Amino acid sequence: FQMPAVQALTPLLVPRDMLPRALAFSSGGLQGAIIAGPAIGGFLYALGAPTVYAACALLFVVSTALTLAIRYHHAPSGQVGADLDTLLGGLRFVWRHPVVLGAISLDLFAVLLGGATALLPIFAKDVLHVGPWGLGLLRAAPAVGALVMSIWLARWPLQRRAGARLLGSVAVFGLATLVFGLSTSFALSMAALAVAGAADMVSVVIRQTLVQLETPDAMRGRVSAVNSIFIGASNQLGEFESGATAALFGAVGSVVLGGVGTMAVALLWLRLFPALARRDALVSPPA
Repeated sequence: FQMPAVQALTPLLVPRDMLPRALAFSSGGLQGAIIAGPAIGGFLYALGAPTVYAACALLFVVSTALTLAIRYHHAPSGQVGADLDTLLGGLRFVWRHPVVLGAISLDLFAVLLGGATALLPIFAKDVLHVGPWGLGLLRAAPAVGALVMSIWLARWPLQRRAGARLLGSVAVFGLATLVFGLSTSFALSMAALAVAGAADMVSVVIRQTLVQLETPDAMRGRVSAVNSIFIGASNQLGEFESGATAALFGAVGSVVLGGVGTMAVALLWLRLFPALARRDALVSPPA
């Protein structure tokens, strides 16, 4: 419930032309939490496990209070209740709009093939020989790259060539994954993961902006729900795919195959979704 609600709500809180910056800023906060959260959690755990759970409960209370304080202007669509037609409405809308379908499905297949994070413990121990401390740094590297890119995009948002940059960022993500898979240098592996995180942030901001602004207000919640299913499926199935291919080809073979596959998806989507590839303005004038 939370992800579709947040995605549908955000365009109602900021001006249309400010949405890319707002999404970059929000994503930057998320990446900062991913970097700092485990470290803060370690210090809290030193005070005892109950302290950790009490801090989590307190943060949820604060988050709930802030959410309840949100005020925005919104005219309801007038539709009451739900039936089979409304249940499938989001899927039909996505299927009939190539830009939205291309953007959502691109993320699904790119993350499905290019997810190397599930195999980081193997790389830290058996390939890079850096142990637990190195694993911690490897896990933080994508978030660091994403955080830096989110700050850049919040200050200098993308305006033109949105479709080409979306496909290009996915191709760069695949290339960085390929470099990480082939690397035996800890520094190079860190850099590759940071580049992958930065490229993924570009993809996230462009994709979310396109999906939200291409969808009418009355459909945004249902389309966001479809998008949430795609995102959840790509993350979970991507880790399963990484483990399955690692069992067949080894960890290095799995990551290399995934990187090549991600670049192939970017090229294939260039052909399958020409409307997405040709999209120029990230924020088009309202209809």
